[in-house]
Amino acid sequence: MQDVKTVEVPHLCSSKIGYRFGANYDASKPTLIMVNSFATSSQLYRPQYADKDLMDTANLLAFELFGHGETRSNSPQFTYWDSAIANLQAMDKLGIDKAFVLGTSQGGWVAARMALLAPDRILGIIPLGTSMDYESAQSQELGCWDGAAFNSPLVDALAQTVSSDWDPGPDFCEALLAAGFGPDVSDEERAFWHKTLRANYKGDEGRRRLRMCAINLRDRDGLYGRLDYIICPVLWIHGTADQVYSVKNAETGIAKFVNSKDSSLSVVEDGQHFLSASHPQEVNAQTRAFIKTHG
Repeated sequence: MQDVKTVEVPHLCSSKIGYRFGANYDASKPTLIMVNSFATSSQLYRPQYADKDLMDTANLLAFELFGHGETRSNSPQFTYWDSAIANLQAMDKLGIDKAFVLGTSQGGWVAARMALLAPDRILGIIPLGTSMDYESAQSQELGCWDGAAFNSPLVDALAQTVSSDWDPGPDFCEALLAAGFGPDVSDEERAFWHKTLRANYKGDEGRRRLRMCAINLRDRDGLYGRLDYIICPVLWIHGTADQVYSVKNAETGIAKFVNSKDSSLSVVEDGQHFLSASHPQEVNAQTRAFIKTHG
């Protein structure tokens, strides 16, 4: 796995997008872009970079969303649409014309937005543990979380300027681990993410980015009215132990890709919300098959 680099794009008055290749780019192979979940980074996809078979199948390229990792913008305001646009511009700068896009949680709806904005460039999308709805009453009725209840206290708590040595603290890290990774998190993984999250969101600049991430997560627009515009193949993979979005919600969402060339839902037993991390073998194998089928 290579180090994170940045590429400058024009969106939002010039932005630097954090990206990470698994190995040197090989133009003879298809490219799989991977988009991270809330508050994480390209480090979420360490199990994918460690999979030789997946690396042999495609160029693995992670883009870090606005507010995450090494991505920075001159604008304090950004949305998931902005991340989708910036990702497409980063593809241009890196010389990648077409790609598959895999996205975990919020990464899933950014993948869908990329397919909506550039249907001729996105070969297929693989949403993981996600929802195409906004945080609606219907979503909760189908067994999903209450997004406002989780995010509103965070938005309020992050509203005031903080000192340069501030960080989100252990409670935030534990809440993210519990929701994303579930109860069975190794000591090594827990220590890694505590260190990574607290370093990435340190100080007042980190506070501002984290607050906007929470605002986006709570207040985003839904895509149900737009999914019939997506024509590329869709493989939605969802875990039965996902604590944020339910399988029933995924069943409702996948049915709305009515014009996709090939859309299907794959359910992973005991899979957690951050499915690429909790069940990488299943995700990697299905991703390889999807790319080989549609590449």
